[in-house]
Formats: sequence, structure tokens, C-alpha cells
Amino acid sequence: MLAYLHIPFCDSKCHYCAFNSYENKGTLKQNYMQQIVKQLRYELEKFDTPKKSIRSLFIGGGTPSTIPYAWYEPFFEIITPYLEDNAEVTSEANPQSATKEWLEGIKNLGVNRLSFGVQSFNAQKLAFLGRNHTRQHALHAIETAAKLGIQNISLDLIYGTTLDTPALLQEDLAIATALPINHLSAYALTLEEETPFFKRNDVANGSEKLAKDFVQAIIQAGFPQYEISNFGTYQSVHNKGYWEHQDYLGIGAGAVGFLKNRRFYPAKEIEAYVQNPLFQEIEKLSSDDLHVEKIFLGLRSMIGISLACFSPKEMVQVNILVEENKLTCKDHRVFNTDYFLSDEIALFITQ
Repeated sequence: MLAYLHIPFCDSKCHYCAFNSYENKGTLKQNYMQQIVKQLRYELEKFDTPKKSIRSLFIGGGTPSTIPYAWYEPFFEIITPYLEDNAEVTSEANPQSATKEWLEGIKNLGVNRLSFGVQSFNAQKLAFLGRNHTRQHALHAIETAAKLGIQNISLDLIYGTTLDTPALLQEDLAIATALPINHLSAYALTLEEETPFFKRNDVANGSEKLAKDFVQAIIQAGFPQYEISNFGTYQSVHNKGYWEHQDYLGIGAGAVGFLKNRRFYPAKEIEAYVQNPLFQEIEKLSSDDLHVEKIFLGLRSMIGISLACFSPKEMVQVNILVEENKLTCKDHRVFNTDYFLSDEIALFITQ
């Protein structure tokens, strides 16, 4: 089982961001951190969670590093007995707000992996994206985390902006791989509704060659690809858990939970969540829904899909893809050879 905690607060909102996050609701932070404890107790009971059964806890956002580390203490007091002895405990962090004090405090609470939202080391690109940190902030935060003894460190890069050239991306990658990290996430810029970038036609570079060359450069730099956007000598337990269709607790405003064949949706708006952290809409998934999801997820990662999962009709399609070298087959599982085609392959199989 996995657990996810959502922190929806940010110091500033990036131009591309469509996540459930807010930059002007800081007065609700302390109340929010009290309500997540109530929901956590409720979810642990609802899922009938045994002690030492949670393999991974991921604190995402928003910006978890905008919350003082001490405010996380009640949450960790409750969840720690449910974590496996060697559980992966990750927190996202913004280089600008991840001070040495915060990093040290969050590590002492049990965080053993950090994911820094760097996006780029190029000053012009950072300003273009609406990031509030500098290259120096990013270098300092990551090096500080390593010096404090955090062994598993990841950073995010964004590619596919109009500013991107092979030279700019190569420089970002060179700086990233010289840092003490063992994981890298690379995301293509997507234009999401209700973001400042959405209606602009001058922000994205959709070059397939640029994207594929960048992915190859990451792999050649010593970061093997294990999922559509994730690379590393370390493979995140949490990321892989989603692709394996594991159950997960979802704590916080807009966080989604999943148990067997049901999804749970708490209130997205912070005010509504704070008023009633136990409110949830429930979506019941059919066996067909789960089947299709398993195929889509398996093709987006190195998890692959068991041949036993496919219907006879789907096996006809799978065999065609294997013959065309679009899929490989090993030990009664099929694996995708080109993550850029993940969704198209899934649709071809399930049509």
C-alpha cells in the first residue's frame, strides 16, 4: 500500500501549473495541517490498514517546503507506525523555500528522499516558466540535502518550451547530472486549461526530435528510463506502485485515494476541505475499467503487462505489435519499447 499527502500551498503560481495549488491562502495553512490528521485517522481505519504495511509515503503539492517542518509532526506521529521499516518517504521541495533548517527538520521526521522542482538552471527559462528560484538556489538546496545525509535525491526538468534548444537542454542536463542525485524526472511542457500558458501559441515547442533526443541524452548520461517521465539508478517505490495498480491512501484537498475498485475524492477547494476533511465523492470502477487502466499503466513503465491479462481478441493485437517490434515479450510479459507511443499502443490493444 502507498500513501500520498497533498500540500496545496505555494509561494507563487507557475505559468504552466494546473495542479490543485494556491498562492494566496496562507492563512489557512495551520488549520489545514490539523485537518489532514483527522482525515489520516479516518483513512487508516477505512482501509483497515495493518501496522508496518505502507511501502511509500509521498508528500506532494503545491509546495510542501512552504509548511514549517514542525507542523508535520502530528501527521508523522500517527503514520509512522504504519510505515514499513524501510519505507520510502519522499517530500517534494522548492529550491527557494527548502532551507537548511527545513531540510534538517523534515529529515528528522523520517523523510529519506527529496524531489526538487528545479525545471531548469537557465535564468531566462526560469523567469519564462514563472519559477521563483534561481540556479544558485537549486544548487545550494540539493547540495545541502546531500550533506545532511539524504541519499535519494531527485530533481524535475521541463522540456518542450519555445526557449529550448539542444544546447540549452544539454546544459541543464550537464548541471543536473553533476549534482548528487540518483533520479531525474523530465516532463514535456503541456498547456493546461486555466493556466496563463493555455491560450498562448508562443510557449511550446512540440518538436518530436527535440523530445526524443533529450530523453536519449538523459539515458546516456547514466539515468536509465523506467517510466514515461522518470529516470534513475534509483527507481521510486512510489512511482512504480502506481503503475502496479497498488492501493493508496489520498490525504488532503484534491488528493485521490484508491482501494480495490473504488476511488475516493476529497474536496478540492482548501476552504471546503478544512470545513469537512472527511467528505469524499466515491467512484466505483468496473472490472473493464480496471482492466483498461492496467494496460495503460503497464505500457507507461517498465512494469509491463502479464500475457494472462489480455483477452483472446487483445492477444491478436498484442501479437501484431510484437511482430512489428512495438512491444517485446519476455517471461510471459510484454513491455513497451517506446514510451512516447504508450497511449496509442494501449488504444490499439483495447479498441
